[in-house]
Amino acid sequence: MSKRIRVIVSGAGGRMGKEVVKLVLEDQELELVAAIDRSAKDMDAGRLVGLEEAGIAVTADLEAALASGDGDVLVDFTTPQSVYDNTVLAIKYGVRPVIGTTGFTPEQISELDKQCQERGIGGLIAPNFSIGAILMMKFAAQASKYFPHLEIIEYHGDQKLDAPSGTAIKTAEMISEMRSELRQGNPKEEETIEGARGGYYNGFRIHSVRLPGIFAQEEVIFGGYGQSLKIRHDSYERAGYMPGVKIGIQKVMQYTGLVYGFEHFIE
Repeated sequence: MSKRIRVIVSGAGGRMGKEVVKLVLEDQELELVAAIDRSAKDMDAGRLVGLEEAGIAVTADLEAALASGDGDVLVDFTTPQSVYDNTVLAIKYGVRPVIGTTGFTPEQISELDKQCQERGIGGLIAPNFSIGAILMMKFAAQASKYFPHLEIIEYHGDQKLDAPSGTAIKTAEMISEMRSELRQGNPKEEETIEGARGGYYNGFRIHSVRLPGIFAQEEVIFGGYGQSLKIRHDSYERAGYMPGVKIGIQKVMQYTGLVYGFEHFIE
């Protein structure tokens, strides 16, 4: 049996972080070496996710876990406010970052790629780890060559911090690689309520819905003469992201540099 990949999970007490901890503890190809979360400090990582004791206490000190030399990969599902510093810290200690938190600027992504290259390690920032969501993005990008008039509507729970979602932004970026900027709608259009037409991106609009009871959905609507096309993806639970997270953990062990977008791993 090949050596197991040693994983540090940051944000272990969060909803996504708990799923990652559970994934790592139950997968024979992965090994949990540290779980980081201030709110769950000193709890056993296994008990934290409803499993048997794992013998690993949750800690609040990410740098100590990274500096120990025990980890191969850091999986981070924290907040946009802390994730950049966490990623820089991981790279500093030669631990490969696999980041599911959104909120990076293009300049930050470029800088992190440079740091990974200099350190000789791989890294991944993925706005979405769902294989179905990635396929939706790919199909939408292809469709935009033939249906250049489009809008994106994304739906999340009312506690989500960023709008639009990282998935919607990544979808828009992929569409823009296939479609030149095209200003849609009536050129004399006026909003009688500010923001009614959504956020502007490369000629089309992105709308963010935030309501309790919603998990995560995205719909790309295309309009053409006498027809329309809708490409939609629905996520129902966080466990659906875990197969993608495992692929990300495995892939960053195989290359150098930072990859932005899980779609690069879907042929």
